[in-house]
Amino acid sequence: MVKTTRRALLAAPALLALPAYAQTWPSRPIRIIVPFPPGGLVDVLARSIAQPLSAALGQPVVVENRVGAGGNIGADAAAKSAPDGHVLLATSMGPVAVNQFIYRSMPYDTQTAFAPITLLASTPKVMCVTNARPWRSVGDVVAAAKAEPGRLTAGSAGAGSSLHLALELFKRATGTDIQHVPYRGAGPALTDLVAGQIDLVIDNLPNILGQITGNQVRPLAVATPQRLPQLPNVPTMAEGGIDFVFGTAFGLVAPAGTPEPIITRVATLVRDALRDPMIGGRLSEQGAIVGGGGPAEFAALIAREKTVLEPVIRAANIRAE
Repeated sequence: MVKTTRRALLAAPALLALPAYAQTWPSRPIRIIVPFPPGGLVDVLARSIAQPLSAALGQPVVVENRVGAGGNIGADAAAKSAPDGHVLLATSMGPVAVNQFIYRSMPYDTQTAFAPITLLASTPKVMCVTNARPWRSVGDVVAAAKAEPGRLTAGSAGAGSSLHLALELFKRATGTDIQHVPYRGAGPALTDLVAGQIDLVIDNLPNILGQITGNQVRPLAVATPQRLPQLPNVPTMAEGGIDFVFGTAFGLVAPAGTPEPIITRVATLVRDALRDPMIGGRLSEQGAIVGGGGPAEFAALIAREKTVLEPVIRAANIRAE
C-alpha cells in the first residue's frame, strides 16, 4: 500500500501549477555561495536557511565560502553559474549594489547579473565609543569632533564596508571631520576599540552586542527610527538631534535568468524558515531584524541602496584598497 503523507498532499497543488522544468527542480544538490569568510553574518544567515531548504526540497544544500575582492570573487562565480536554481548567492549589499561604485572594474555587470530572491535580514547600526573616552552621548562626540576636526578616529571593516559608509553618512549628517581607520574586517577594529586605540565605531549590532553587554565598549546611539529591544536604554540618533538612520541588508539572489517559479518557491521557503522561532528567534536575539519579503521588495531595496550610497561614495572618493 502506498502511504501518502500530509506534506505531499499539501504540496501537490503547488507542484502541478509549476512548469515542467520547475517540477523537476532541484535535480542535484544546491550550492549557496557566500562571498565572505566563515563565521560572519552572511555565513550565519546562509547556514541558518540551508537545513530547512534541504528538508523542504529533498536535496542537500551546501554553503560554499568563496572570499576575496570585497565579495566580488564569490559573486562572480554565482553570476556565471547556470541559471537553473542550483546555485544561489547569499550576500550583503556590497557585491550587488555598492562595489560597482568602489572598484575601478567589476568582473560582472551588477545591473544585470542577478535575480533578487528575498531579504534574509537587516542589521541596525549602533555607535560605540571606547571606555577610554569620557563621552556619554552622541552630542558629546559631535562636539569633540567639531572642537578638533580630524582628530577623532573611527574604525571600519575596510574601505567601502558598511561601517565605512555609515561613518561617511554620519559625517555628512553632522558636518564633522572624523578620521577613517580601515581594518581587515570588523573584528580587528573592535579589538582596537576595546583597547582604546581608536575612538569609535558605527557597527552592526550583531557584531558588537557581546562587547556592549560585557561593558567593554560604551553604546551611545542607535541609527534606527525607534529604540532597539536589545538596547532599550540606548537612545536613537534622532533623540540626540541627528537625522541619521542607516542599517545593513543581507539577502539571497540567483543568477539572472533563473526561472521565476523557482525564484518564487525559494523566497517562500526562506520566508517560512525565518518565521520558525528556532531560526528567526535566534537571529533576533543576536541583533538581526529578520527579513523574508518577496523578490520585488528585495529588488526595490537594492535599487534604493544604490541611489542613497552612490553620491556618498563619490563625494568621499571611496576606493577599494
